Amino acid sequence: MAEELTPETPEESGEEPIKQRKNGLYPGVSDELAENMKSGWADTELHGLEPIAQAEHTARRRAALSARFPGERLVIPAGNLRTRSNDTEYSFRASTEYAYLTGDQSEDGVLVMEPVAGAKGTDGADGSGGGHEATIYLLPRSDRENGEFWLDGQGELWVGRRHSLAEAEQLLGIPAKDVRKLPEQLREATGPVRVVRGHDAAIQAALTDKVTAERDEELRVFVSEARLIKDEFEIAELQKACDSTARGFEDVVRVLDRAEATSERYIEGTFFLRARVEGNDIGYGSICAAGPHATTLHWVRNDGAVRAGELLLLDAGVETTELYTADVTRTLPINGRFTPLQRKIYDAVHEAQEAGIAAVRPGAAFRDFHDAAQRVLATRLVEWGLLGDLDVEKVLELGLQRRWTLHGTGHMLGMDVHDCAAARTEAYVEATLEPGMCLTVEPGLYFQADDLTVPAEYRGIGVRIEDDILVTEDGNRNLSAALPRDADEVEAWMAQLKG
Repeated sequence: MAEELTPETPEESGEEPIKQRKNGLYPGVSDELAENMKSGWADTELHGLEPIAQAEHTARRRAALSARFPGERLVIPAGNLRTRSNDTEYSFRASTEYAYLTGDQSEDGVLVMEPVAGAKGTDGADGSGGGHEATIYLLPRSDRENGEFWLDGQGELWVGRRHSLAEAEQLLGIPAKDVRKLPEQLREATGPVRVVRGHDAAIQAALTDKVTAERDEELRVFVSEARLIKDEFEIAELQKACDSTARGFEDVVRVLDRAEATSERYIEGTFFLRARVEGNDIGYGSICAAGPHATTLHWVRNDGAVRAGELLLLDAGVETTELYTADVTRTLPINGRFTPLQRKIYDAVHEAQEAGIAAVRPGAAFRDFHDAAQRVLATRLVEWGLLGDLDVEKVLELGLQRRWTLHGTGHMLGMDVHDCAAARTEAYVEATLEPGMCLTVEPGLYFQADDLTVPAEYRGIGVRIEDDILVTEDGNRNLSAALPRDADEVEAWMAQLKG
């Protein structure tokens, strides 16, 4: 990996101490080289760009935001690069709020919704009966006059070309300005303002005396709840994510023999390749849990052995280039065939998932699918004699099945794997389902390796089956249906893939 150009010390160069050059910023660069690097470059400005595919959708989302907060300045940052170690950074992922409202994914970007004067805001201040004027603040192309483009670690010759502000305007359909001037503008601004916190310290600092945590949280909550209902663009992206994820699972099945010779990390790397080739990234840390690791809900160390005769719980999702993620789980027999006990447990989870999916429909309570799945699992646990002489109703009343079911049966899905997490309880878990909502249905049974309350042969077996379910006008659609779930179909699918 190349190092950035730094001035030599007098001892290293054998020269007299270097005087500050006329070019100013880089004393180790000669005036002649600095001047040479300013010229001889072709004009690469792009013209006639078509708007991004979701531009009309982001415009509609901003309009809804404007209507909710008339008369108030709204500030939504993308976030900044974060240091991984020394002079290297983590890959950047724009904040969900910013990407949802703009379609842009640039680090340091900020969307500002400026109220049009004329009406009253929620606090009675003069504001915007006519809505807001949106401006996106971005880093312009790196400067060739001061040497930034080749000497700065974030210059174009180091990390690649950025869009010019004019290009960004064409692509996003939003007027664009230089973000480096924004903090000072915000410090001088008057009137009510809200900011999405936690993404850009400099922007927050510029607004320290102008905002309150309570008012800012109302902004974050609104954007979170706005994402509860997916538009047609979002649904298409989620379907794309599920389709790529299905291909990633097929990739894994084909290489299980190689994973057995190495570790769970072979599975992790195999799925990651599909995610990077067909999308932006994985939507969350892949859970590649073989054998007893399947009983750990978020096993992401992925450093364990993969052994024939045991189960692999693979929970993974591709994130598309537009940042929508799938979230799918399959539990697979590593050698391609379930043992009788594995199949019994698997079939119980599959039955519970079928009951949960059947409960997903418009007008149903959000909790209904969880309750339906839990009832099936409690029934099977009672039948297997794991809960003494208690009946199913008493088990459910006391929640005793949760020793082995552990988690909720699903969550909203979208740009975040646990989407809409800031939504109010009454708008989410206590609400009713509506067409356009997308959620996971993912029951499981987990018998820990050290659980002395179950027969020894159960211990170390974990099963989860998860699909991504879209609520439709007349019921639901399984976006991840390309992957089989029935035990017989799973075995046949694996046999076909393994040849």
